[in-house]
Amino acid sequence: MMMLKKYAHLLVDYCLDLHPGELLYVRSTTLAEPLVREVYRAALQKGAHVEVELSFREKERIFLESAEGAQLDRVSTLSQTMMEQADAYLFIRAPFNLFENADVSAENAKRQRLAQEPLDKIYFERIAEGSLKRCLCQYPTAAAAQQAKMSLEQYEQFVYDACKLYEADPKGAWLDLRAEQQRIVDFLRDKEEIRYITTGTDIRFSTKGRTWINSDGRSNMPSGEVFTAPVEESVNGVISFSYPSVYMGHEFEGLRLWVKDGIVERFEASRGAEKMKEILAIPGANKFGEAAIGTNYAIRRYTGNILFDEKIGGTIHLALGQSYLQAGGRNTSSVHWDLITDMRKEGKIYADGVLMYENGNFLI
Repeated sequence: MMMLKKYAHLLVDYCLDLHPGELLYVRSTTLAEPLVREVYRAALQKGAHVEVELSFREKERIFLESAEGAQLDRVSTLSQTMMEQADAYLFIRAPFNLFENADVSAENAKRQRLAQEPLDKIYFERIAEGSLKRCLCQYPTAAAAQQAKMSLEQYEQFVYDACKLYEADPKGAWLDLRAEQQRIVDFLRDKEEIRYITTGTDIRFSTKGRTWINSDGRSNMPSGEVFTAPVEESVNGVISFSYPSVYMGHEFEGLRLWVKDGIVERFEASRGAEKMKEILAIPGANKFGEAAIGTNYAIRRYTGNILFDEKIGGTIHLALGQSYLQAGGRNTSSVHWDLITDMRKEGKIYADGVLMYENGNFLI
């Protein structure tokens, strides 16, 4: 319980930096009740107002199996109101079953996804303008532990370590990481072309006019990455993704993409090829909205959870779909799918032709 109190205070005091009178919207599942209780307590002690939404087991699956017509087009009144009015948004991942939606109606899922696009637009626009503070974090559950191939106790320790909760001063540890990442962002700020090279990968893109972001634990907990939005039509080359991925309830492995002038022209996949075709057909999903470098060297192994995996020190990732507006991106999509490549063996990153990173480590 003491660790959850520590976690809650990090989320409230550092990640969201809540102030008296601000409105916090918390979303999770009923499994995360112990952490939600502590967040609720800590936020109230800061003088904030709090609204909580907890999903139950298979709520989304039941909806996609049972809803029809206008039900699929409806946007939650609570979600709409909170996205428009909340000052801060905390989403705590706490899955019951990572594959519960694996065989739901694709048409229903597509229709529901399209209905949510105006809400997504509000969300991304408010983040870009700085009027919505947000944080995504993880509560350890058996499903997530199984995905990571760990016991629940091991997974709890993994999550808490990645969040620096074993540090005497977690907030201070994140401030130290912020300073180190700012040095990297400052180096990249005026660079115009980035090139990622490793086994099966040689891809380049322009960042001219775009902004590199220091992701220091305030938007994601844990974090540890620097990212930007590549100039959409500038992405060219081939990229192979080292790790499997679970997206929309489906598993993907052996993904390799060939890209020309920003468009994914063809792909290979040892698993998930048919679903990959469906995803690339979604508007905007065949372009890249993000390019990033993972910097959290406390995360050393793949877990099947993108919140952690994309931060692995010594990796890079690209995201298909929606751009981050605060980075200057222009691509819009209901998809934002991060895919990861390990750079710790034979990996190199060039910035305007200068070797800045090799075998998972920065040279600058």
